[in-house]
Amino acid sequence: MKRLVECVPNFSEGRDAAKVDAIVAAMQREGVWLLDRESDSDHNRSVITLVGEPEAVKAAVLAGVGKAAELIDLTKHQGAHPRMGATDVVPFIPIEGVTLEDCADMAREVGREIAARYGIPTYLYEAAATRPERVGLEAVRKGQFEGIRDEIGVKPERKPDFGEAKVHPTAGVTAVGARKFLVAYNVFLNTTDVEIAKKIAKAVRFSNGGFRFVKGAGFLVRGMAQVSMNLTDFEQTPVHRVFEFVKREAARYGVAPVASEIVGLIPKRALEDAAEWFLQVENFDSSLVLENRLAGVMGGQMAVGGLRAGVEPFVEQLAAPTATPGGGSASAAAAAMAAGLAGMVAGMSRGKKAYLQYDTELGAAMKRMVELREAMKAAVDADAESYELVRGAYKAAKDASDEAAAKAGIVAALKEATLVPLSVVEAAREIGKSAAGLRAVTNPRMASDLTTAIALATAAETGARANVEINLESLVEEGLKDGEFVSDVKKRLG
Repeated sequence: MKRLVECVPNFSEGRDAAKVDAIVAAMQREGVWLLDRESDSDHNRSVITLVGEPEAVKAAVLAGVGKAAELIDLTKHQGAHPRMGATDVVPFIPIEGVTLEDCADMAREVGREIAARYGIPTYLYEAAATRPERVGLEAVRKGQFEGIRDEIGVKPERKPDFGEAKVHPTAGVTAVGARKFLVAYNVFLNTTDVEIAKKIAKAVRFSNGGFRFVKGAGFLVRGMAQVSMNLTDFEQTPVHRVFEFVKREAARYGVAPVASEIVGLIPKRALEDAAEWFLQVENFDSSLVLENRLAGVMGGQMAVGGLRAGVEPFVEQLAAPTATPGGGSASAAAAAMAAGLAGMVAGMSRGKKAYLQYDTELGAAMKRMVELREAMKAAVDADAESYELVRGAYKAAKDASDEAAAKAGIVAALKEATLVPLSVVEAAREIGKSAAGLRAVTNPRMASDLTTAIALATAAETGARANVEINLESLVEEGLKDGEFVSDVKKRLG
């Protein structure tokens, strides 16, 4: 299986192109691809996006950190964006064949090496954090370079995870972490009053009661007030919802958005969700996008011109004498089909004269079934991938010299293999309940479709539940000491 990880190091230099070029050049090597580079002179910051094989990416990032330490002097750095190091943050993001925990391990290795090789104190954040209070990057960066310089050797809570309790004199400190894909999204307002941007940022960010997966701040950039945000989970808090919130908040102060920007890259799924939201396309799903359909057909994942041609490859894969795909993938597929049927029934009744009184309810059901259908389609592959991770962990343990580390790897893989079917159980349960509720507000001639949807959802829940339970048994056999994990899983199973 291909293993790919993304890394998005942020460097505190956005004005001297030659320095940024030198940092990027230092990171170029075999097995690593440069996907994007963004420099902003107002923020005085550059964001570089790399993807590649884990070991190659680690080596590239370490080289970039070293070059940044040579070229960037924090004592002379000025910019709108908060900063604490020449290399400010180094997040690792799982892309393919790696887990979030794998990325957390990478963060720990790289953090340790940065401190040892360059004498730069390193903090771990997000999924790699060693302390709950350091999960959020804003807590680590509090006070910026100058504040950390004054407190690192005085306050115990400021002690770095790696390195001495004193900042590097010119390169400061660095935070290394692991997280899900982050969307850096900024909205420009038609005003120069940065206080308005700060008030909107305060309203939208989670720390002040806003959206759960949004961090925000206000700046003056290119002569306009900017609401600068990080969306740490775009599926839970979509871009379009954040934009609409900022727009409404801006109206309270008599201003409006004039433009927005993405810093770095954004997943196609996020743009698809925004298109569906603003265009109000009924029954939208990713397969309606031409490029997605083309990739699916060419990759053998879907077919045009015959239903049997589309479903047959998956059925034959299930029948093949291989461990994957298996019952977990089949359960996810059943849940996806159940959501598809329920959404179809809602769509066939919505807008019809006899059911106009239920229009809002039917519209909400259609939207939710699309979301669940997409999630379950993704779970088909995720279940197979999680099984391969478990198999790989057991295989690696046979030759491992560190028994404790090998055991930890097995437990981490089994946890992931438990959470995937658990998500299917929860989704199937919701789909079945929604399908049953649609009976009273849809065309009775389509009752058989709802019956089929409910039966598929029940089968999906039953099969996925069996997968969860057997993985929990394996975790107990491996000596899992995380009672909170087990109790949480059992609670969610119901």
